[in-house]
Amino acid sequence: MANNITQPSPTHQALIDQGIINAPSSAKGRLLQAAATLFKEKGYERTTVRDLGKAVGIQSGSLFHHYPNKEAILRAVMKETIVRNTELMKAALAQSKEPADKVLALIRCELESVLGETGAAMTVLVYEWRSLKEESQQEILKLRDIYETLWISTLSAAKESGAVVIDPFVLRRLLTGALSWTVNWYRQEGDLTVEQLAQMALSLAIKPI
Repeated sequence: MANNITQPSPTHQALIDQGIINAPSSAKGRLLQAAATLFKEKGYERTTVRDLGKAVGIQSGSLFHHYPNKEAILRAVMKETIVRNTELMKAALAQSKEPADKVLALIRCELESVLGETGAAMTVLVYEWRSLKEESQQEILKLRDIYETLWISTLSAAKESGAVVIDPFVLRRLLTGALSWTVNWYRQEGDLTVEQLAQMALSLAIKPI
């Protein structure tokens, strides 16, 4: 049985409509998707402007109509990924009531971001952020802090309710490793759905009733 990652949500479309992120089908959107894949596969330093141009079918010089340099493309890949996934998490939390449901919502969102269309960009975010200039690093770190604060506050609330017994900071680090590592072994064409995987991860985080 094939598994499908959740398609772009209304929240994602709203961000596109507001001009906060680029539509995947737009010229910038296609460039950022190609860049994320190349940066993941070859590494940022080894990816050339020519590689990027070839990936989207344009002359390398034409890239600079969209972004001033390669570093700006890397920053855009990271920024759009964090902003998009943070907003998806906020929307999911707003639709959940119980502490355990909120933790599940975040687990589900993170799995979908790691295993879905932003998977390459998520990997780039983890391994290539030091390739940014200092000012850009600070911008990305601030956005990452917002993302992580959602996690810590949700896990803290779950701990206060008795649903979680592990220190929220430690639990978040454990979940980060477990969820991000799924990209190395999970197969969408297998029998295990993303939702089932999310439920399994939740069972590791929440105290059994």
